Amino acid sequence: MADLVLGPAVRYVSDTEANVWLEADGPCEAAILDHRASTFCVNGHHYALVEIHGLEPGRSHPYDVRLDGERVWPPPDDQFPPCAIRTLPAAGPLRVAFGSCRVSVPHEEPYTLRKDEDSRGREIDALFALVARMRRQPDEEWPHVMLLLGDQVYADEVSPATLDFVRSRRDVGRPPGEEVADYEEYTRLYSESWLDPAMRWFLSTAPTSMIWDDHDVHDDWNTSLSWLEAMRAKPWWETRIAGAIATYWIYQHLGNLSPRELAQDELWQRVRDSDDAGDLLREFALQADRETEGTRWSFFRDLGRTRLVMMDSRAGRVLTPERRSMVDDDEWRWIVEHSLGDFDHLLLGTSLPVFLSRSMHHMEAWNEAVCEGAWGARAARLGERLRQGLDFEHWAAFGASFRDLCGLIQAAAVGGDGSAPASIVALSGDVHHAYLAEIGFPPGSGARSAVYQAVCSPVRNPLEAREKRAIRAAMSRPAGIVARTLARAAGVDDPPLGWRMCGGPWFDNQIATLEIDGRSMVMRLERALPGEEGQQPERELETVLERPAGLTVRATAGSRRAPSPNPPAPLGHR
Repeated sequence: MADLVLGPAVRYVSDTEANVWLEADGPCEAAILDHRASTFCVNGHHYALVEIHGLEPGRSHPYDVRLDGERVWPPPDDQFPPCAIRTLPAAGPLRVAFGSCRVSVPHEEPYTLRKDEDSRGREIDALFALVARMRRQPDEEWPHVMLLLGDQVYADEVSPATLDFVRSRRDVGRPPGEEVADYEEYTRLYSESWLDPAMRWFLSTAPTSMIWDDHDVHDDWNTSLSWLEAMRAKPWWETRIAGAIATYWIYQHLGNLSPRELAQDELWQRVRDSDDAGDLLREFALQADRETEGTRWSFFRDLGRTRLVMMDSRAGRVLTPERRSMVDDDEWRWIVEHSLGDFDHLLLGTSLPVFLSRSMHHMEAWNEAVCEGAWGARAARLGERLRQGLDFEHWAAFGASFRDLCGLIQAAAVGGDGSAPASIVALSGDVHHAYLAEIGFPPGSGARSAVYQAVCSPVRNPLEAREKRAIRAAMSRPAGIVARTLARAAGVDDPPLGWRMCGGPWFDNQIATLEIDGRSMVMRLERALPGEEGQQPERELETVLERPAGLTVRATAGSRRAPSPNPPAPLGHR
């Protein structure tokens, strides 16, 4: 009899449909709510994606999992509330939770200590704290959707159990050392990240969408062409990137797609029809690594009257000097097409923040100009070392894409057919601190949406005290003045939109939530705290920010290099 290895994980959910992902220990038929799917095989691992149709909107649908007719989930004597598929409401309040950067290490000392107390310390997992609260709440108060915005696994900072497995099968004295090397080691990393009872129950109940960031593959992945060429010269890189992309496709990407999108996905059909799709997915992964055209990791979802567009800001980059962009032209056109329309709210998800602190924005824009030769060849070489050493890789470091995205935001805020969202929120992670920024438009722009950048990071991977001090210093007004002066000296124009920090930074392990009701929205940020003495250390979430959004539209006075008040064309991607 087949048994459950990992999952079930509720992934795509609409008002009437759902997809549930799982891994079994052998070939079998999986059944959930009278819907069935046969497993597919990749490198000896057996997975299933059960597509469920005809559900009632806005309801909780308790379920169990049966493999070849035998009940395997929930486990006997389960201490968690019954797992259920909760379809989205046709109308009414909606809660969207989000966060990024979660290392998977044991939830006990020394791993629950601060980094300044022990280098292994990662403090309290904010997702565990969320689960502890959900267990005390009625299910109507749970998040309707969870967005994981990158670094779901750390291939270059493996957990203790995965490291033991790595050491059992190869010599870690040779590259890539104690990092993940191939498909099999990636599967262990995902398993350890998702197999803890609290996380497993959460995934079985909370619909979850995911996008990757660098640590899902390698630190600084696709920072620049120079970085990529150096990595491709390493003899172990091809096996690493093949395993990274193949497992991302299986463990994360598949679950983001709706049943309709799956039906149109040629690769999905070929994988399901293969006896073992390992070679097929390896070939696909290597091609996707070499060519951005033909592969799209971005996706969208409609959450009632809220449109979510999740943008891949890692795998689809164009790194050719003087043509650098976050995504290629085809993917940008897709993003524009799905971001403009009649919505109450528009959420633009991207692992990397669009609007950084002003000093960091100007420093990254300056660095890109220097790397492109603004101060000569010698400075360009130094600029490249700075780019890789200081992680200058956000939207600000891809200036053409940043300006195009500003143009798209302004076009959406104006509304092409007389309507505009009440709010537009860029959701991001990556930077290991959280903040809220309010975006302003040039006078006379016609923008009618309130626009924010909401960053929530980490879920579990906090910084040391000295790193926190450095970030606070970089956010200071003097740092901003110096950075802007450097950027102007390198010929960089001021940004087309203005913004100001209106909350943060916060450096704890944390979870953010958008509570949406009609055209109103409240943003909430909560940090994880230890529980009472003698309790397990995952009991509490404390609110550090609660702010209504969508109330005002702020105009910014133009500088000497301010753009025209007319909305920039959103299709001007280069």
